[in-house]
Amino acid sequence: MIKRNALGRGLGALIEGSETPASQPVSNEISINEIEANPFQPRIHFDEEALTDLANSIRELGIIQPVTLRKLGDHKYQIIAGERRFRASKIAGLTSIPAFVREAGDETMLEMALVENIQREDLDAIEIALSYQRLIDECNLTQETLSDKVGKKRSTISNYLRLLRLPAPIQKAIRDQEITMGHARALVNIQEPETQIMIYHQVVKYDFSVRKTEEIVRKISSDEDEGTPKPKKHTPFPDEYRVLKDHLAKHFDTSVVFKINESGKGKIEIPFGDTKDLERIIGIFDKLNS
Repeated sequence: MIKRNALGRGLGALIEGSETPASQPVSNEISINEIEANPFQPRIHFDEEALTDLANSIRELGIIQPVTLRKLGDHKYQIIAGERRFRASKIAGLTSIPAFVREAGDETMLEMALVENIQREDLDAIEIALSYQRLIDECNLTQETLSDKVGKKRSTISNYLRLLRLPAPIQKAIRDQEITMGHARALVNIQEPETQIMIYHQVVKYDFSVRKTEEIVRKISSDEDEGTPKPKKHTPFPDEYRVLKDHLAKHFDTSVVFKINESGKGKIEIPFGDTKDLERIIGIFDKLNS
């Protein structure tokens, strides 16, 4: 299971007066019909079952923490934070909900929505990375400024952002919790997307640990033969070799590595995950020889 860390600072880092109800005890009761959703909401999917559970809780206990709104005009408000509570309240049949009303422009709205989302929702690593990227791109933040706003080290933010360089199937695997962020951080170090995907399939198929994945990645990423100096220049990889490499990878159902030096000499490597995987590969060679 992927570990999710709560951010250190949250809304208070973005706008004055956005503290918890304990420090802001006065709230307004706003008609649900006067409230509209946040157009800057970073979360697209809301789990229906989770909303139903929250609605049942609201029916029993009410809304414990008010939502945060901005006023657009007379009897018209827009959600800054708390859209899940708003949606669940509608399901529960409430006609009004408690709310804090704040002053906020569009850019502040986006910042607050993103940071509140990261702070309070059960996000996966890719959703966090996308939220960080939106804060950087759409709010013109540097990683240093973002680090200050969300109370996280710059290196932590950088590690999340690097996940967005992975191919779409691997990003989906992170979101579906097929692999952990530790697995993904190892795969980022592989240059070729095809090889990244091949290793990812092996990780899932053989339930490799993060440490085992890191070992495979180190082996594949290495350009050095044992006891042989690293070539100074990169040798172009002929297209016909790429076709052969892909063919062998599919045939052996594992990643295959071609290494060629400046003189045209090289070798083919077929990594294996454990003894069982090695026996499977040997079995394929036995069939070829029979």
